[in-house]
Amino acid sequence: MRNVAFLLFGLYLAAYLVLRQTQAEVWNQDGQTYVIFPRDAVWNYYLFRPLSLLDATVTGMRFHIGPHN
Repeated sequence: MRNVAFLLFGLYLAAYLVLRQTQAEVWNQDGQTYVIFPRDAVWNYYLFRPLSLLDATVTGMRFHIGPHN
């Protein structure tokens, strides 16, 4: 059972890292890098919220739902 929990956590972490790498962009207004969560899939924001909070604390990464206007 413990192995299954580690596997599921590993998949969750890997999915977050893929999202973080593929959705990162620099906003011209402030020159900061943001992970842009898709506006049409807000569930991604809620699914990965715990890791994004940890990521923001550790690395200073910023997050945004949908493109900057």
